[in-house]
Amino acid sequence: MNPESHPQIILQAEDLHVRRGGVPVLAIPALSVVQGQILVLIGPNGAGKSTLLLALAGLLKPSRGNIIFRGKEIDAGGSGYRRRIAMAFQEPLLFDATVFDNVAAGLKIRGMGRAEIGRTVSAYLERFGIGHLAQRSARKLSGGEAQRTSLARAFVTKPEIIFLDEPFSSLDAPTREELIGDLERILRETHTTAIVATHDQAEALRLADRVAVMNEGKIAQIGPVAEVMNRPADGFVASFVGVETVLPGRVIRTSDGVFIAAVEGGEIEAVGRVRPGAAVLCCIRPEHVTISTNSPLSGSSVRNVFPGAIRKITPLGLFHRVRLDCGFDLVAYVTRQSLENLALHEGKNVTASFKATAVHVIPRGTLQV
Repeated sequence: MNPESHPQIILQAEDLHVRRGGVPVLAIPALSVVQGQILVLIGPNGAGKSTLLLALAGLLKPSRGNIIFRGKEIDAGGSGYRRRIAMAFQEPLLFDATVFDNVAAGLKIRGMGRAEIGRTVSAYLERFGIGHLAQRSARKLSGGEAQRTSLARAFVTKPEIIFLDEPFSSLDAPTREELIGDLERILRETHTTAIVATHDQAEALRLADRVAVMNEGKIAQIGPVAEVMNRPADGFVASFVGVETVLPGRVIRTSDGVFIAAVEGGEIEAVGRVRPGAAVLCCIRPEHVTISTNSPLSGSSVRNVFPGAIRKITPLGLFHRVRLDCGFDLVAYVTRQSLENLALHEGKNVTASFKATAVHVIPRGTLQV
């Protein structure tokens, strides 16, 4: 039997509701967390990510619903459950003590012997790259060093689930990138189940096995990363996960699983079985758009070809974001080399194209954009 075909559910939420000041702030009908996987909660500020994380960790009492750990319901604040999990926050919240003593705190509470504490703590300090800081006061740590200490303290007890609430958001970009890489490696090495809250899509892509997009206290979509990123469930998810072109349209023709939708400024060909007259959202990821300074050759399989003008070019590290006016706004990503080779600049007339299979179609019956 392939164990991957029967994943073990370690944590569940059922009909989970949280109210603050009488106002509903969280409503989760059902949520399952698979052992050994990393579930990342993403969404804008105020979406309910931290509230859900605190409720699942037993630190916030829900107004209604159940949280089930390994088949048994837990109570908020239950000490038995709390001893089997760990949590790290945006602010490290370290004791006024040495790095070693901060990391050792949880083991001392559990009654571990001094010699074993020494070996275990030293191993996790090395794992997080802070072995040389063992006797330094927590007050004298940089932001990155303090967060590494906080994470080592969380992992050293070998928790069955670790909860991470925006653990990198206060760090500078180079420090954050290095620490994310180390955290990913350690999570994979230890096979620790993790639930991570972040508003940063790059962090989600780097860490997640599954991603849950949250909005207004609800899960708008949950699934494997590729599914959520490439097949968003609605307009909000599409815009949040980086589908920068979302065009409202109406189907005007259909044929053999392919249809034409009229959008403002043109027509788009897409793959899907929809009825004529149906309202749809046509979602195009920027990496699926090609920019050319020449019209595509006749006979090309690309049917969505639009002349346009470059309105704005924004550097994004290795890539550049190019916003085009093709009768509708269209966004493309190009490499620095392509930008130079094509001599792209704001105001230049170009041709943009994308395949019909690159268009993700969302029915618009109940959507607001």
